[in-house]
Amino acid sequence: MKFFIIIVAAIATLHLVPPASAQLNPLSWIKGAVEAAVEDRSAGDIAKDTEIAAKIVANVIDKMTSDVIAINADVYEQVVMLTGSVETLNQKSKAGRLARGVEGVKRVYNDILVQRDIDKQKGAVENFVDDTVIEGKVNALLLDAKGVNVTNFRWRSVGGHLFLFGRALSAAERKKAVAVVRGIKGVTRLTDRVKVRPKS
Repeated sequence: MKFFIIIVAAIATLHLVPPASAQLNPLSWIKGAVEAAVEDRSAGDIAKDTEIAAKIVANVIDKMTSDVIAINADVYEQVVMLTGSVETLNQKSKAGRLARGVEGVKRVYNDILVQRDIDKQKGAVENFVDDTVIEGKVNALLLDAKGVNVTNFRWRSVGGHLFLFGRALSAAERKKAVAVVRGIKGVTRLTDRVKVRPKS
């Protein structure tokens, strides 16, 4: 079975090319292009995240087995959020261990889902969820939301389970971002990994 790993960090988006059927959200490229200019953090911090992302690509891609379905790794302020789908708990644990072993990583949220019989689930039309569409809606709605700095947030949808990650400058901003994504059609569950920290 083919596998692919997607890493997002700061202004860098690194992809191991997935099967031809996979879709990438073009809005993420626009977001990445302007991120360095508007994020509430230093260029040095962004560079650290980019370096960590590259190291995770090398470590995880080289050492994970070929039966991994998909793993995503988002990096923000040297904290890593792993999402995606694997078939065994051992694969999930290995991905987390490899990510934690990367120099400079402060913390890893291992939110990878273990989904057995994944092919059967994907083939069931009634259970099909287009995660690319959900992620595109998150991008568009957070961009439009007043009082939310979209560039400080990261998100992933895995079978309708949305993972929100990054930094809010206030509790009110975090609350608004969470409310926006909860209301998106197709989102069945939300894991909120957003931390609140005002501008220094």
